Amino acid sequence: MQRDTLTAMSEGLRERHKRRTHRRIADVATGLFLERGFDRVTVAEVAEAAEVSVNTVYNYFPAKEDLVLPPDQASPRRLADIVRERPPGRSAAQAVLDRLREEVERRDRSLGLTEGFGPFFAMMRAAPTLVARLEELGHRMNGELTAVLAEETGTAPEDPLPRVVAAQISGYHSLIFGEIGRRVTAGERPDAIAKAVTELLDAIEEMLGAPMLGYAVREERPCSE
Repeated sequence: MQRDTLTAMSEGLRERHKRRTHRRIADVATGLFLERGFDRVTVAEVAEAAEVSVNTVYNYFPAKEDLVLPPDQASPRRLADIVRERPPGRSAAQAVLDRLREEVERRDRSLGLTEGFGPFFAMMRAAPTLVARLEELGHRMNGELTAVLAEETGTAPEDPLPRVVAAQISGYHSLIFGEIGRRVTAGERPDAIAKAVTELLDAIEEMLGAPMLGYAVREERPCSE
């Protein structure tokens, strides 16, 4: 029993150390990128400033772009996961709209609705490799969503409907992020941006109509007797 307790404590300490190291590397890298630009900072310079080895940086962040867009936060499965997790009675499109509304309401960091995000966004837009990563992320997100929609609706491989619906959902998801980026760049405050984006979500939902909002509705679970 004592050995198990010591092992658990040791594993807990290692995990906390890993989290602190991960956070320190990311914070140091962000500071350097904001100061000098993404393309003008090397991984070796990040490692030196964070007081770790270059190999340690790559152990936590396999690619330099991961220092800005970590896979666990900028996941190609984002839309697919939202659809998978939707409650009974909600369609795929409605689930994504609901999640976006929730994130806007709580000023989620993933949307950039925080003070000081403007310089960070400008840094990303100025780096071609990060712009390319974001574009690739959008394509992969759309592909993952298409696969989930086809699976859940039992659609034949040649049926275009899942691709059409996925493209629509991906489109308004990108529209929201683009709107936030445009307003952040213009220097608007998070509360003002949130208000404008909520109005944009209202307009999107009004224009989608019954076919989109009624596609891939998750069935209600039968009540247990």
